[in-house]
Amino acid sequence: MKLLEQIYQNNLTLFDQTGINYQSWSHEPILDFATDERVALELGWTGTHSKSLFLKLKSGGFALYLTEKNKRLDRKPVQSVLGKRVSICSNEEMTKAIGCVPGAVCPFGLPEEIPIVVDKELLEKEEILYTPGLPEVTFGFSGKDLKPLLEHNPNTIHYI
Repeated sequence: MKLLEQIYQNNLTLFDQTGINYQSWSHEPILDFATDERVALELGWTGTHSKSLFLKLKSGGFALYLTEKNKRLDRKPVQSVLGKRVSICSNEEMTKAIGCVPGAVCPFGLPEEIPIVVDKELLEKEEILYTPGLPEVTFGFSGKDLKPLLEHNPNTIHYI
């Protein structure tokens, strides 16, 4: 099974194991924000588009920052909770580390040693949209369900 298909299947399993409701859409591959916005209009999405920034830690290792699509990375609070300096990881290094393709980084099912930093404003959103590994699929779920979904994974979670 290809890695992206495995990430997708792991996401389906996560929703099945937690009993959390979600919606799923199939569409053309979304690998950039322009395509994301066009497909969102075509499919009538009203949820909050999430962004998963894969970060490289200056002292070695990686982290993921989960926030809204239109927010920029504010390094200070991220570095504060991680205790390390961060930079945005190269696409090649990210794909090698987690198997996701640029523009379709999945926030669930990451290797255990990768901490996840979450913008706590996502918890208040009516619906959060994200790519479950396959760039031609989008999932949506309630913001109130973000915390239980993340806590079902072994990663260390930080909220800022």
